[in-house]
Amino acid sequence: MAVAQEVGEARPRLVPWQQRLEQVPWWALILILVFTFLTYRIFTSETYRDTFNFLIQGVKLSLAITLTAYSVAVVLGLIVGLGRVSTNVVPYTLATLYVEVMRGIPLLVQLIYVAFVLVPLGVKFLNGVGAYILAHTTAAVLVSWGTRLQALNVQHINMATRGIIGLAIGYGAFEAEVFRAGIQSIEKGQMEAARSLGMTYFQAMRYVILPQAIRRVLPPLGNDFIAMLKDSSLLSALAVRELTQLGKLNRARTFRTFETWNMVAFLYLVMTLILSMLVKLLERRMATE
Repeated sequence: MAVAQEVGEARPRLVPWQQRLEQVPWWALILILVFTFLTYRIFTSETYRDTFNFLIQGVKLSLAITLTAYSVAVVLGLIVGLGRVSTNVVPYTLATLYVEVMRGIPLLVQLIYVAFVLVPLGVKFLNGVGAYILAHTTAAVLVSWGTRLQALNVQHINMATRGIIGLAIGYGAFEAEVFRAGIQSIEKGQMEAARSLGMTYFQAMRYVILPQAIRRVLPPLGNDFIAMLKDSSLLSALAVRELTQLGKLNRARTFRTFETWNMVAFLYLVMTLILSMLVKLLERRMATE
């Protein structure tokens, strides 16, 4: 006992000011200093100010692309997620095939494939549908739609739209797995209880299971939104004038590599940190409730 007591007393103890230093979020202080420095440079340096003004349009386009693509991806993911938990072999097989294929191909390859393969094929298919409508109907409304579809040209679909389609299809597979996990986290007894009350499978899923599952998957959905915002930089491979592409253009026109990529990284970091704080706030609220 005496030896144990001596060993316990011999352990070094931190003085109060050292304990307080360990509790300081130094990473946050470092980020604040970096942000303060770059913000100061924007207001005092003509080079940084010109770079910021040139890149700000890319920030707007990156956010618009992310919001649009993510909205489509969530809807697609919900549909595929329902197929993943279905007991019917047909929707389960199709949903699983889609998820495995999309998760097994790099996102950049998916974007290029969608932009230069799937979109042209889709346009040709719509042209054929338009020609079929014109050949088999005389209704004014259908003729109008058939004429529009037949006149559709692949050049009418810009690269930003193709990129949005590619991001939505790629991230739809990840959102499907999020929804699948959320649905399967709900106790099976709730589905059985809903069915025993006379609800159909779809009614039970809509009114009982999905409201609870969506509540649970909101935080991971928020994290995927942040990931998509960063992955939107891949659209620079399609020459979409989002933030990364404008960074390339600014470097080419000014030869200011250091300042340009400092600002690109700074703007991405600001957007992702703000969204991360919102996701953490959402997680805290969900945990509290």
